[in-house]
Amino acid sequence: MAAALDSGDVACVQLRLKEVDDDAMRHAAELLGPVAQDRDVAFLLNDRAHLVAETGADGVHIGADDMPYKQARKWVGEDRTVGVSCYDSVDRAMRAAEQGADYVAFGTFFPSKTKESGGRPEIGLLEGWSMASTVPCVAIGGITPENCGPLVRAGADFLAVVNAVWDHPDGPAAAVKAFNVAVEKALEAPIAIPHPS
Repeated sequence: MAAALDSGDVACVQLRLKEVDDDAMRHAAELLGPVAQDRDVAFLLNDRAHLVAETGADGVHIGADDMPYKQARKWVGEDRTVGVSCYDSVDRAMRAAEQGADYVAFGTFFPSKTKESGGRPEIGLLEGWSMASTVPCVAIGGITPENCGPLVRAGADFLAVVNAVWDHPDGPAAAVKAFNVAVEKALEAPIAIPHPS
């Protein structure tokens, strides 16, 4: 993980261990949290808002089946991050943003081994969100350096990636470098503006 974080721009690490108990989550957070935070990379827990303060994590990411936003906010406090999965629902994202979510996440955009549910939004959803809201959005689901360009150009503020980093044939550090290059290229690409007829 240290090598990956030292290889390029990474905004956040999310500890996502769905099938473990709280003690295992605490232990993992104790080991991994400092690796991220020592590099000024935010460290979030997935689902376990009640463990955020205890583990020193920077916040929590919650899905539709985890807990209501207000309960998560109560657990983590006002100074930590709460992000909300909104799948393909702009309504859910609007509600989360109005309640104070620090970011909303849409996806899955592409087939994914780790995100099997949640709807398959059109990329245009990101464009609409970025024009309508100042709350940052995250694109989730099957994202690779090869397919991330359209998501970035459409307005994704962040990309949530798992397998494309940890299963990269040349290792996680190479993956982070490849993502940084791909995002930079996407941001430099000219935006096509239709000519008025």
